[in-house]
Amino acid sequence: MFNHLSAVLRLFPRRLLPSSPRTFTQTCRLLRRMEPVTVRCLPGEPKLTISFCLDGSNKHMLRDQDEALAKVLARISNSITKGQGKAKKSKKNRGQQPCETPEQSTVVKLYYDGAEVADTELNSAAWQDGAVLQVGDVKYSVQRNPPTFTTAELPASILAGFPVCPKLEVEFGNLQDCEFTWFKENPANTSPEAAESSGQDDSWTEVGCGRVHVPSNQDIGCRLKLRCIPKGGKNSGLAKELVSVGAVEAGPGMCTFDNRHAYTVKEAEWPAVRVMSYNILADIYAQTELSKNVLYPYCAPYALQLDYRQNLIKKELAGYNADIICLQEVDKGVFTDSLTPALDAFGLDGVFRIKEKQHEGLATFYRRSKFQLLSRHDIVLNEALTCDPIHSALLEKVSANNALKDKVMLRSTALQVSVLEDLNKPGRKVCVANTHLYWHPKGGNVRLVQMGVALQHLSHVISEVAPGAPLVFCGDFNSSPDSGVFQLVSEALVPQQHADWSSSGPEESCTMELLSTFPPMLSACSQPAYTNYVGGFHGCLDYIFIQPDSMQVEQVIPLPSHQEVTTYEALPSVAHPSDHIALICDLRWNP
Repeated sequence: MFNHLSAVLRLFPRRLLPSSPRTFTQTCRLLRRMEPVTVRCLPGEPKLTISFCLDGSNKHMLRDQDEALAKVLARISNSITKGQGKAKKSKKNRGQQPCETPEQSTVVKLYYDGAEVADTELNSAAWQDGAVLQVGDVKYSVQRNPPTFTTAELPASILAGFPVCPKLEVEFGNLQDCEFTWFKENPANTSPEAAESSGQDDSWTEVGCGRVHVPSNQDIGCRLKLRCIPKGGKNSGLAKELVSVGAVEAGPGMCTFDNRHAYTVKEAEWPAVRVMSYNILADIYAQTELSKNVLYPYCAPYALQLDYRQNLIKKELAGYNADIICLQEVDKGVFTDSLTPALDAFGLDGVFRIKEKQHEGLATFYRRSKFQLLSRHDIVLNEALTCDPIHSALLEKVSANNALKDKVMLRSTALQVSVLEDLNKPGRKVCVANTHLYWHPKGGNVRLVQMGVALQHLSHVISEVAPGAPLVFCGDFNSSPDSGVFQLVSEALVPQQHADWSSSGPEESCTMELLSTFPPMLSACSQPAYTNYVGGFHGCLDYIFIQPDSMQVEQVIPLPSHQEVTTYEALPSVAHPSDHIALICDLRWNP
């Protein structure tokens, strides 16, 4: 390190060279205060970028990696000369007497290890980390591929008492290594003159650190600022500051999930795993005129807005400390811009499966300290029915009624399948399935066919990829406990006389016996009175199905009380972000 530092010091005037340990320390500080030149240069890419600040102007240069260094240095020199010419012309136009000294090219050189880098050196090799760029009398330290935020955004809506999770993406670094400092805006009576005289910026007060911040009621009416320093190991990049668009607003007070969080303060202890299933209500459905005026007329309009609901959803999900989260009705943008950044900050990774012809789909998250994703086996149910030979017997039966087959083929229902491995015991696997079946009240026959395809596919995946792994099947099945779907899963058979086969009338009815490819499964959270509660309907539609011979239920998190659910008449409300209620349970299977 000191050899490299000594070489760099040779670039400085002799009066700056250290003559004692004290002056040596001062010079080290001087080097650290040098303005940086950020160079992004990756093997295989034809271009590299060079970014620095010159005379208060940010310079961004895109150059060929195989170009000679001389061309870049000349380009920098020429741009300075042009800038000086423009300044003289501006003076002349304002009637001032410009300086008559002839314009001279600014000396621009690049040094490395104390020696000048040859002009013939290619850019890819010339711009090394630790090099020094000299532009006239100004010197810059070259940082090659330093940790850099490529995305940094604060959410539009911020509520007191709810976690603020910035959207962050870092290149050449690790979000877990980055430093974060939060500030709140001071009252407007702080004058700039006072701040200037004190030599400090008194307009902001530090209120926290860490990637996630929960503003207090004292922050209401104030904007927030986040200062984040990108890091990767011991390397640091340029700090970035983000200021919230709006001020912190008051939260809704008590939410339907607050009491439930008392049961999930800590993560489940190995070998138990906490599983959650939740239909979070897609924004594309919440914002329709049907939803606003017919389905949820009791819900305050602002409480249906996505920004508001995302505050509630993120707080609710974070408070359950779940290891596996299966979500339905997830907008593509919500997964990318909101859920992934938030849950990543709480230690979970996620995968997304969009529903064909829709802008929403399924998301499965898993705690990365406990699981790793081995493989994915998602399918679209109608496509699998007609294209995969393992469903040929079912396809033959369904094809006996063209009206039913056509109805099934119109549905773009997906099945998300993730095989996870337990990091505490390699080789211990679990198959996690997530789906959202056809919604229509008279679509019981379609849902039966869909579930038949799903179970057959899951059986095939487990036998081929994870023999012996237990199945955890989560979702919004749009099926009540007396439905054919529930009977198929819980009893492993649906007789041909079941009413659901003729649920949509005689034209689409069929008579077939449908067998499950699994032994009878158990609804881990039993059969609540309802998991969906809206003005005109309430019923149990959501389940977490498990195999009782390989998994046991350790704890079921109680659902909100009926009084909590109906405080604002029905769901969603200012205190609950969806028309469904999350199911959460702790499961244990033999290690």
